[in-house]
Amino acid sequence: MENFNLEIPINKLSFGNCSINILFELFKLKRNPTIVPIGAQVDFSGFAPFISKEFMEWFKSCTSGVQSRHSRKNPTVKLWHLSGSLNSYSDNQHLFTFYELDSPTSSEVNIVKNQKEVFFSSSYSKEVFNNVGCDNITHCPLGFDSRSFFRKDTKRVTDKIVFGLAGKLEKRKQHHKVIKNWVKKYGNNPNYLLNCAISNPFLTKEQYQGSLNSVLEGKSYFNVNFIDFMDGNVAYNDYLNNNDIILGMSAAEGWGLPEFQSVGIGKHSVILNAHSYKDWANQSNSVLVNPSGKISSYDGLFFSEGQEFNQGSYFDWNDDEFISACEEAEKRFISNPLNKEGEKLTTRFTWENTTKIILNSIEI
Repeated sequence: MENFNLEIPINKLSFGNCSINILFELFKLKRNPTIVPIGAQVDFSGFAPFISKEFMEWFKSCTSGVQSRHSRKNPTVKLWHLSGSLNSYSDNQHLFTFYELDSPTSSEVNIVKNQKEVFFSSSYSKEVFNNVGCDNITHCPLGFDSRSFFRKDTKRVTDKIVFGLAGKLEKRKQHHKVIKNWVKKYGNNPNYLLNCAISNPFLTKEQYQGSLNSVLEGKSYFNVNFIDFMDGNVAYNDYLNNNDIILGMSAAEGWGLPEFQSVGIGKHSVILNAHSYKDWANQSNSVLVNPSGKISSYDGLFFSEGQEFNQGSYFDWNDDEFISACEEAEKRFISNPLNKEGEKLTTRFTWENTTKIILNSIEI
């Protein structure tokens, strides 16, 4: 085995998607790290059609016998949250993590400073930590997963203009604000449809439904769909292809994979011109909405004031400017349904490049 370790979660969530894409690249490069999965369950089912027998044999060989051959002298690349990353398998740990706010706590700063190096996908996050004295930060953009996501030249099943809204339902992603503004403009208009893939496995059914009821204010809209959690990337690719315009108005993101993937397969978009979105969205591939200021991040669920982690604020935006951007995105779609500038993201950002940045940094 090679003299570096990889400690990663392997699941159907966004962290797992990042981990598995890095594994694919290491397999392709014929690298053989010692792999330590985070969590009790290893789940490749989201990528089921792309998992070969040879890949699984390689993976099993990299995960077997860890206790007998592991050395803390070897560098470790760990992909995980800041919380939980002070512990390590190595004296030389390189952490790949995601940060979404603007006010690192003393614990977060200490965890970062105790790493050999920290990879942030967002250049905004890198700047935030640089500003509090952390100089061991490397910007490492995510890649486009061309195995899972691609444009499908299928016949349109509707003549409506279809907007898409994605990501786990929470205040940070501004889902409530987006939906409230969208239904005010387009609600019950037969020429428009909003597909919401915003289920959140970290909320109970009661919390999820209650949250939706509050934003819809008890009203019914025949042109707003709420889609259940999709098990695999094949189904998710179908969802992305069924939209014409993706709405990326999140107040804070580490990258924004659904929006990024949508634009990459040629969908038009409305994107907040802030945080990590600025690393890949521009005036050519997206209709941009400039932030109007910042608001508190505290929601009583995922962000609570006075805690050891996740403190601070994130970006807000103006309602009227959002609707104007939707109208502009409509015009772009009508002019040309294919966002050719968006397709350029698939070659500009690749998981091969992401993986090589990591390998070059650990000098392996």
